Amino acid sequence: MIYLLCSILGSVSVGVFFKYIKKYAINIFEIIIVNYVITSLLAFFIFEVDFTQISATMPFGIIAALGILLPTIFVVQFYSIKHAGLIKTDIAQRLSLLIPILAAIFIFHEALNTLRYIALGVGLVSVYFILNKGNTAKNTGSNTSSFYLLGTFLGFGVIDICFKKLALYSAIPYTQSLFYVFATALILSLVAYTIGTKKNIFKLTKLNLASGAFIGGLNFVNIIFYMKAHQHFSSNPTIVFAGMNFGVIFLGTLLGYTLFNEKLNRKNIIGLILAALAIILLVISLN
Repeated sequence: MIYLLCSILGSVSVGVFFKYIKKYAINIFEIIIVNYVITSLLAFFIFEVDFTQISATMPFGIIAALGILLPTIFVVQFYSIKHAGLIKTDIAQRLSLLIPILAAIFIFHEALNTLRYIALGVGLVSVYFILNKGNTAKNTGSNTSSFYLLGTFLGFGVIDICFKKLALYSAIPYTQSLFYVFATALILSLVAYTIGTKKNIFKLTKLNLASGAFIGGLNFVNIIFYMKAHQHFSSNPTIVFAGMNFGVIFLGTLLGYTLFNEKLNRKNIIGLILAALAIILLVISLN
C-alpha cells in the first residue's frame, strides 16, 4: 500500500500547489509544457532510457493515447473549472472512477468479492457527501460547461485504464514506456501551443517556469508510484483505482480544511468518515 500512498500524496500536492498559486498571473499552457520537460528529463536520466529497445513490440497505441490525453486533460479540466465551477468539475473527476471499475471487471476480468463491492458502494456514497457544498458551484447549464464536464469524466477514466494496461505490458519495462509517454506529451503540447498562440515558449515567465518544474516533479512521483501500485496489485486493479480516488478526495478535503480554512458541513464530515471506512474495507478485502 506504500506505493498507493505515495501516489496519493503526489496527486494531492499538485492540487495544494495550484491553490497556493491561483492568485498569481499564471499561464496554464506554459506550465503544462515545462511540466513535461521535467518529467521527460527525470524519466530519461533516472531510468536510463535505452533507445535500442525501440521495436515493433512497443505499446505504441497506449503511448500515443497517453501522450495525447495527459496534456489534453490538463486543459479540459482547467476550462471545466472555468465554465462549470470547481465543485462540478471535482464531481466529474471523481465519478470517472466508474469507468476503470467497469474495465477492471469486463476488460481485466477481476473477480470482486462481496466486501470489495461494499467498499466501492460506501466509497461512491462518500464522494457524494464530501462534494456536497450546498449551492456554491456555478450553474451555467450551458453546452460549453457540459462539454468540458463530460471531457473531464471520460478523460480521467480512460487515462486510468491506459496506465493499467501500460503497467501490465511486459515486452519492455514500463519505465522505458513512460519516457516515451512524457516525450510525446511534451512534443504535442509544444506544437499545439505554438500553433494556437503563435507565442515564443522561450519567453515564459519565471513563475510559470518554476511552477511547471515543481508540478513536473510531483507528477513524476505521482505517476511512477501509481504504476508501481498497479504492478503490485496486478490482479486487483480495483484496489488501485478505488484506493487512489477515495484517498485523494479524503486527504484533499482534510488539507483544504486545515490549510485553507475551507468549510465542512455535516454531510462533508459524514463523507470523510465513509471514505476512511471504504479505504479500510478495501484493505481488509485483500485478505
